[in-house]
Amino acid sequence: MGGPVVEMSHAEGWDFQAGAEVGPLSPQEARARDSAGLPYVVAYRAAGSAGPFEVRLVSWRDHYAGVWVYDEHGRRVEHLELRLLDEDRLLRRYTERWVYAGPEVPEFERSSDRTVLELFPGGRGSLSRRPQGDAGPMTVTVPDLAEGERWLRRPEFGSWPLFSADRSGGVGSIRCAAAPFTGTGPGAAGDPWSPPRPGGPGGLIALFSPGTRITTGDHRENTVVLEPDAGPRLRVPSGRLAVDDPLGDGRPRITIEIPPGTYPLETAQIGSGYHSEFEDAWVERTDSPAVRLRVSDEPVASWTMALGEGDDLRLLRDGHAYGFDTGGATGCFADAGAWPVLQDRYRRAMADNDPDAGEDLDPDSGFFLRTVDEEASADLLAFATDGDGTHPVWVGLDASGGVACVVLQVAWLPDLTVV
Repeated sequence: MGGPVVEMSHAEGWDFQAGAEVGPLSPQEARARDSAGLPYVVAYRAAGSAGPFEVRLVSWRDHYAGVWVYDEHGRRVEHLELRLLDEDRLLRRYTERWVYAGPEVPEFERSSDRTVLELFPGGRGSLSRRPQGDAGPMTVTVPDLAEGERWLRRPEFGSWPLFSADRSGGVGSIRCAAAPFTGTGPGAAGDPWSPPRPGGPGGLIALFSPGTRITTGDHRENTVVLEPDAGPRLRVPSGRLAVDDPLGDGRPRITIEIPPGTYPLETAQIGSGYHSEFEDAWVERTDSPAVRLRVSDEPVASWTMALGEGDDLRLLRDGHAYGFDTGGATGCFADAGAWPVLQDRYRRAMADNDPDAGEDLDPDSGFFLRTVDEEASADLLAFATDGDGTHPVWVGLDASGGVACVVLQVAWLPDLTVV
């Protein structure tokens, strides 16, 4: 067999910063972890080379297999994420490639040529290209791929293809390394690899805990959580809460089952200060970064992400979340059973300026418009977000699994951290 001899090594994890294995394993131990669905790593390097040219990270319990391809300078040049959606098939969910202008260019340098391919079941996907890096123009197209190019048959342990073979010109024989990879990266070791996890509510919980001190990445100082403002009450006689852009198409993006009833809405309040260069003075401000529907007074024991039709947690990348999309920086809580009537009245109030279609609310409450279906005794309450895009919705569950509250963040607080 032509090509260089390749050494293969197994481990529980991989430290990207150090370029080293974490918890070396024998092939037999790695095979056992593969059968049990536990995370493990396979690293490949040319015999005699200090660094790897490919690292594979597998965790079947997380429906995940990832691959990183390295160049001869130790830089990552390709990243693949494969998702086990069927018993024996892997979707090529995500592929990212970098082309560096020269050997001296650092890994992931922002001006480097970058291509991202995202694929989803049902033939959906996107291909984005940035030949000049993040600062240059981007083109987005629909990838023209056959079904067989989107999926990979799940390989048996020890029978995986080398994704770097085409780039490296092929490999020769593969043998087990005599010693684990001990690292080629600069500086101290970083955090070892772990399987990707969907995003969570994070610091959002603290925004309704008065007295909590937080920091953000937008240069505010002495930021403290204040008492939430009481907002209007929402009637949900159908027992199905809708959360969506009130100008969205069709059925509401997210619906949540709750007991039929009338529920209070609250707006989180945070106070902070900063020095304004424009005014050359200290400025104190109060912001309203989140809204909450209180379904009960029971304490929240756990949180879950609200999902819409077709949402699949196995497809989410690390730290990502589903939510409702808005192109008009607007969201709403509403009774899903009366959605067509409530949404039609919202359209009339906003697009046609019909004064009888909706009720203007006090903007300080965090909500600006109410529409009502009198026959159903149901409401829609609209609020503003700080921009377009996707807004995740989080459901707080009590100890018995019942819905205690529904919360979403409407204003971006970068690097929100509880002090």
